[in-house]
Amino acid sequence: MPESEIQVEVRDSLRDVACEDWNALCTDGNPFLRYEFLHTLDETDCLRDSSGWYPRYFLLWQNSGNQKELVGAVPAYVKTHSYGEFVFDWSWADAYQRHQLEYYPKLVSSIPFTPATGARLLVRSDQPFSDTVKVLALAVRQFTATQDYSSAHFLFVTEAESKVLSANALTEKDRCTDLAGLDTASDHLKRIDCQYHWHNDAYSSFDDFLARCSAKRRKTIRRERRHVSDAGLNLSRRTGDSLTEQEWRWVHQLYESTFDRKWGNPSLTRHFFEQVGKKMGSQVLIILVHDPTDETPEQPVACSIMFVGEHTLYGRFWGCRRQYHCLHFEACYYQGIEYCIDHGIDRFEPGAQGEHKITRGFVPTITYSAHYIRHPGFRDAIADFLNQEIPHVKQRCAGLSDLLPFRKDSVTLKAPNADTLSSR
Repeated sequence: MPESEIQVEVRDSLRDVACEDWNALCTDGNPFLRYEFLHTLDETDCLRDSSGWYPRYFLLWQNSGNQKELVGAVPAYVKTHSYGEFVFDWSWADAYQRHQLEYYPKLVSSIPFTPATGARLLVRSDQPFSDTVKVLALAVRQFTATQDYSSAHFLFVTEAESKVLSANALTEKDRCTDLAGLDTASDHLKRIDCQYHWHNDAYSSFDDFLARCSAKRRKTIRRERRHVSDAGLNLSRRTGDSLTEQEWRWVHQLYESTFDRKWGNPSLTRHFFEQVGKKMGSQVLIILVHDPTDETPEQPVACSIMFVGEHTLYGRFWGCRRQYHCLHFEACYYQGIEYCIDHGIDRFEPGAQGEHKITRGFVPTITYSAHYIRHPGFRDAIADFLNQEIPHVKQRCAGLSDLLPFRKDSVTLKAPNADTLSSR
């Protein structure tokens, strides 16, 4: 990719980028990377001062005659804290502070408030992947140095991106290119973590999935689902463009209720949900739960909010105003599994953490991030930390697989990394 033919531009908004040009870079069917999702976050007051996520979009333009074509991009954000990232670096920030150094601001390439694997260095399908990723990564690092940020972080990247970004992946020529102007020890440090993902082993029905489970786990899952049906609850699956304004108001109230009980301030506005529902339609899946015996039976007592990709279903939010035994499992896990089976979706990512997911069929799965640390001393210290952390995470992830519910003689997909299917 000759430098004379390309230009990297950094903008703080997607307002002047054509929706179709951006979406042409989203080749893995991930809903969170689409223009409709990212731009709606910004225009509905979910970013900037309200949350501490300040957009910086890296746009790679290629000269084509008298026109410029968008051939690559990186959605990134300047952060003054580490909330909403789900790759925890608070201890790194504390260490900087103890040495009277500033860890914030930093640059983060991630989807705000969303711990889901996907491309972070977007490459149009007709471009050379590895070369384009390197150009984008070097541009990010140059910007990080120019702005005097402490670091740049690519969170929940695909395994392919991790390989390109990791230490020793960049050649000496890549490191010394004029585009970057960086030191020769600026490789990204690889970090891994463990999430729990359900994989569709060509199941014909939910009962077919249960048939692969041990008798004990099969009985438990059926009992949990029966608790919900015996309570007389009605569950319905709705697409984002089918909800009324009043229904979105109720959904947002349920979303807020979880933060009231656990985490404080919700980050996503009702306007965001309404707009993303209209714009993304069937890519937004809402599980509404009604109780006919409730004082206001037309108002849902609970809901789960999911996003539908080409190969993956993503569970994101849950809220309830009354407690029902096992309803969380039904609305957040079993409804998602059924949806994947019914629609031929390969994988279901129900969100970060929660070892209780494993016994319900969610496979321990390695996720990846990559970190560029500018300070040489801290880069070495963090590299040592990660070299010790990685084998422990791998061992823990492998050990947790013993908790899976599947029969020993069943053939069930167990993917060691998060993008095995999304890279198809």
